[in-house]
Amino acid sequence: MTDRAFAVPRPGALTTVQDLGRPGHAHLGVPRAGALDLPAHLLANRLVGNPPHAATLETTLTGCAVRPHGAVTAAVTGAPCGVTVDGRPAPWGAAFRVPAGAVLDIGRAARGVRSYLALGGGVAAERVLGSRSADLLSGLGPAPLAEGATLPIGAPVAPPPPADAVPQPGPPEELVLRLRPGPRDDWFAPAALTALAAGRYRVASASNRIGLRTEGPPLSRTRQAELPSEGLVLGAVQVPPDGRPVVFLADHPTTGGYPVIGVVPERDLAAAAQAVPGTPLRFLPLRRAR
Repeated sequence: MTDRAFAVPRPGALTTVQDLGRPGHAHLGVPRAGALDLPAHLLANRLVGNPPHAATLETTLTGCAVRPHGAVTAAVTGAPCGVTVDGRPAPWGAAFRVPAGAVLDIGRAARGVRSYLALGGGVAAERVLGSRSADLLSGLGPAPLAEGATLPIGAPVAPPPPADAVPQPGPPEELVLRLRPGPRDDWFAPAALTALAAGRYRVASASNRIGLRTEGPPLSRTRQAELPSEGLVLGAVQVPPDGRPVVFLADHPTTGGYPVIGVVPERDLAAAAQAVPGTPLRFLPLRRAR
């Protein structure tokens, strides 16, 4: 048995392997996938000496537990949570050592939704189209963690940097998403963008890695014709027949047949990954470039 692997005694509600994703395959119908909270993923890797593209574990709400076969350096970032090693407290947001055979437990998120576990060397799941990311929409990549599973760990690349802890933003109390109008904002009433900005929206419980769903006032369309399927990008805000916007995230479909009223800039989406159901949501339409 190699010591560069870990077992899964507790998989949590939904824990997936994620890296930077697989961009460049939308023409094949393959979403990008990858870590939803990219800054948290990058920070976890940096804390343990991994390169940015190394794969981490992305947990959802209830955390997970792993048991490395050999000693390994670890770091947990993203949603704040309790961290223990064989029941003893370990730091969140800083690198620490996990002895061989010890159980590293990432607890329930105290705030936010998703925590990120980096292990020195990265999670070495098999690459598919150049990425180790699990894509819940297409089914590409490794399956979500299951109890009793064993996953490989790569060889360490560099020693952890000399940092006790690194500041990182907390989960949002109010989610503010900027919005670049178009390409189909002309399918809505002239005041739709104003109504969107003024609307009292909240994050819906049906949100997932595919899209952040909203609760709030529906947007009215002026064109009711069928829209042929067209390409979708990360951050696209699509409006289905119920009129309530959906913000597409990393596992979003590559095409869709409902109008897109605008696109949220990618750098705003990390906060969306940590917004719990019920979080107030405000859209800020941007002026069109002239």
